[in-house]
Amino acid sequence: MEDILASIKKVIAEEKELRAAALPVDSIEDEPLPEESSADEDVLELNEPLAPPVDLGPPLIDEEVAGQSRHALEELQTIAASIPAAPPTNPLEDMVREMLRPMLKSWLDEHLPQMVEDHVKREITRITGRPL
Repeated sequence: MEDILASIKKVIAEEKELRAAALPVDSIEDEPLPEESSADEDVLELNEPLAPPVDLGPPLIDEEVAGQSRHALEELQTIAASIPAAPPTNPLEDMVREMLRPMLKSWLDEHLPQMVEDHVKREITRITGRPL
């Protein structure tokens, strides 16, 4: 989790550096557009195939079998898309959390009431200007 956060922070920092290094729009001078290309230049038209089609021969599987397989895969995709992703867990972190839980509860039971009382008194004194 820490590695992910560190990489996100790194990407954000790099993006801020790139934005800071970029010139503001006002400082960019209007440059003339390049001249229109002449008809003499070679232009590759993409409406024609680059290579002749290759004869692959008869299909390897029957169309009915392919349809059944396609249907099963679509069903799997539908079910997989409807299930939320499992949160990534760390077994060691889970074990430590469970071990610390009773100790934390005990410490909070012992110290929390006094801490809250002290903070409330301090805040009342700050608001009213009179010590309690």
